[in-house]
Amino acid sequence: VFFGRRICPFSLVSCGGISLHASLRALSIKTLKMSLPMPSLKSIFQKTYQNQLNSCRRKSSSFVSNQRQVTVHRTTASGGAVDNNSNHSHEVNASELVDTLLFRTRALMDDRSHHVVAYSGGIDSSLVAALLQQVHIGGKESVQAVLGISPAVSQEQVSQARSVAKHLNINLVELNTEEGTDTTYIANEGKACLACKTHLYTSLENVANFAKDGAAQLYNGTNADDMKDSTRVGLIAAQNFKVVSPLSQITKQQVRIAAKHLGLPNWNAAAAPCLRSRLALGVEATKQHLQMIEKAERKVRSMFELSEASNLRVRMLAGRRAMIELDSEHVDSAKTYLNELQPYFQSLGFDACAVRAFKSGSVSRKVKEKTNIFEEVESQMTATA
Repeated sequence: VFFGRRICPFSLVSCGGISLHASLRALSIKTLKMSLPMPSLKSIFQKTYQNQLNSCRRKSSSFVSNQRQVTVHRTTASGGAVDNNSNHSHEVNASELVDTLLFRTRALMDDRSHHVVAYSGGIDSSLVAALLQQVHIGGKESVQAVLGISPAVSQEQVSQARSVAKHLNINLVELNTEEGTDTTYIANEGKACLACKTHLYTSLENVANFAKDGAAQLYNGTNADDMKDSTRVGLIAAQNFKVVSPLSQITKQQVRIAAKHLGLPNWNAAAAPCLRSRLALGVEATKQHLQMIEKAERKVRSMFELSEASNLRVRMLAGRRAMIELDSEHVDSAKTYLNELQPYFQSLGFDACAVRAFKSGSVSRKVKEKTNIFEEVESQMTATA
């Protein structure tokens, strides 16, 4: 269906086994020749739109259970390919996945004319921004990506967010968020993420309120794997603000498949949550602590020449002890550099540092788990003394 300045891939027709989206990607809007007058196309659109949206809802709700196996060829931290096997069926499945996401995204857009994405430049929110850009009608509809700026967001992450937004040709709004003044956030005793997201979505609502007709929808990049993580209390804030996600029914692996298919430059990038997530429960989320972590991670990433696909966290434990977490293939070599790293970490304000294999959310669990973490640090520090 052609309307306005875009092709909207809503048709359920497939072309020779290749999805409509895959076929349309090869077309240039500037060279497309239309034989039907616009009134006829508009009439066709009005007659079929509701049926297509209903089909979208049915299709998206059953997609996860019915999706055939698809392999995304993500590189390892060392740069090698995880899986070099590819074939036509994988490409078809990626196209089907993207088509499903496009249908679901359009269905979530409802009749509102302003669409605001909680954008970080990470793979999830980047994919949501890309989907909205693909299916928004133009004219009265607008899409904005809003990037919250605070000490918890590293300069590297801000640079990546700007670069991806430019690639997507999406309107990027940067605004300073105020979670750093919230005592609940600073205390970091289990509800910091909830406090942070509450401030973020409040800021997004303020941006949305500039819409002339006040009809706006907020989006984030929450995927199905996120919803299984009990430490993500920020999801409560999303629910409170009626934030929706086109990715809520697909896994992180499927997010990467779709992002690669759409040509997103960060499809292979490692997850990069905010710097506050590096703080152990009870370690205050102050500007000083967050800056210490940002500088420490920059030093480690540079020293080991880690790619964007490599996982790296510098965790701050109680007593200003730093735990460097790396992908397992880097752990042994990193331990040999601890004596070299110690003086730099101490100059930042850390009392000591140690190394272990990366584990997502390793300092976000229940307080009772902290004892074992500290014991591990002690043993590593004794071994490297």
